[in-house]
Amino acid sequence: MVRYRMKAHTGIQPGIHSSKKFISAAFHPGIVTKISLGYFSLAVLIIMISISTFSSLKRLDEMHAGIIQIDDQVIEVTEKMTDTLLQQELYARRYFILNSPELLPVFWEKSREFDRMVEKIRAFSAEYTLSVESIASVHKEFNALFLTMSSLPQMQGYDKRIDQKLDTLILLIKDVYTGARNSQHQKIHMTKQIVTREFLFAGILCGVGIILSIIGSMLISRNITRSVNRLKHATEEISEGKFNYLSDVTKGDELGGLSDAFTEMTKRLKQLEEQHIDTNPLTRLPGGSAIEKEIRLRIASGAPTAFCFVDLDNFKAFNDRYSYAMGSEVIKSTAHIIQETVAEAGTHEDFIGHIGGDDFVFITSLDRYGQLCDAVIKKFDKMIPGFYESEDLSRGYIVSRNRQGQEMRFPVMTVSIAVVTNVHGAIRDYFRVGEIAADLKEYAKSLQGSICVVDRREARGGESPHGHTFN
Repeated sequence: MVRYRMKAHTGIQPGIHSSKKFISAAFHPGIVTKISLGYFSLAVLIIMISISTFSSLKRLDEMHAGIIQIDDQVIEVTEKMTDTLLQQELYARRYFILNSPELLPVFWEKSREFDRMVEKIRAFSAEYTLSVESIASVHKEFNALFLTMSSLPQMQGYDKRIDQKLDTLILLIKDVYTGARNSQHQKIHMTKQIVTREFLFAGILCGVGIILSIIGSMLISRNITRSVNRLKHATEEISEGKFNYLSDVTKGDELGGLSDAFTEMTKRLKQLEEQHIDTNPLTRLPGGSAIEKEIRLRIASGAPTAFCFVDLDNFKAFNDRYSYAMGSEVIKSTAHIIQETVAEAGTHEDFIGHIGGDDFVFITSLDRYGQLCDAVIKKFDKMIPGFYESEDLSRGYIVSRNRQGQEMRFPVMTVSIAVVTNVHGAIRDYFRVGEIAADLKEYAKSLQGSICVVDRREARGGESPHGHTFN
């Protein structure tokens, strides 16, 4: 980033400033912190509602699974078990009455089907284990009774004993069926209770959240509005040129920081007003007063510095040939090239100024001026043909009149850069820099093409003032 103006010295040490900032942040939370606390409380309520809701949904899902995957299945299986048992008993009775051996396989198939249903219920849930074991035991006795009766020549007492076992099995199956029905009803009732309780809990938390949000938003809005109105008044005072006005916002939040910034801004504006720092209206770069001040500061600092003065060759002839407006565009494009080059290869300590007309200056360090000058020349030589008409470019010159009114040929514009350094100790004041720069520019203009000339004279004099060039 290129520095166009010197920053005002506040006189506050960074360590002290950081400590005050930390203490202020600790005891006076900022607007973001206050708003974040309000959102945090809402987030906590939402998390609580979410946890409760997810927990209830999980329980509801478990109950629903129990109803669908266990209770409904048990009810369905027990109904089929009763039908299968009655069918098995019917085939047994037909076998004894008709004495038909082909009915025995059907009887045993129904027996195995009944056993599979018993195992299916056993797999559903452990709560049916005792009942299932009883059913399995009585069913074995039922089958054993059939085997015993099938070996007798007559069915003596068969009906009574078979009916007893059958009634016992049906009662046991009915107990399992009734237990599944009751479990189903209990889960449905619990589901209603969970839903009701969850609605009540969520409603209470939402109500609390709404109340807290209203209170918090009112407090924060009132605080912000009051401070903003004061800052608005301060802005109006400053816009009227009252740079001595001080804002009365003393809060330790961002608005308080903004108020402090307003105060610093008014001080700076007052300094700028007092110093009458000018800006070139065409390029918005610092003008004569700022340039002079910057050069004096660099000389006083004694740091190795390169003062690079940029001048366009044959600019007046171009201006006369193509108009003042086109000349202004060339000046703005040249300013852009210098800014772009310093931004790419310079530092924030570098300075750029517009002396006036087609004269510029940029100030940089000794280790970078060569690279910057070379880049400015290359970019300018690449840019400038675009401002000439093709026939002028093909000839390599334009015809215009010099300052004495004589018609002459003027080559396509080039750029000359005169570099004055304080490396040899020859620079003592601002005017000396101007004298050396004028001498160097006169020498550079005597050479063809875009060129950079560097001052090489010693403090005692005696060495040629013209150094190596970049082109």
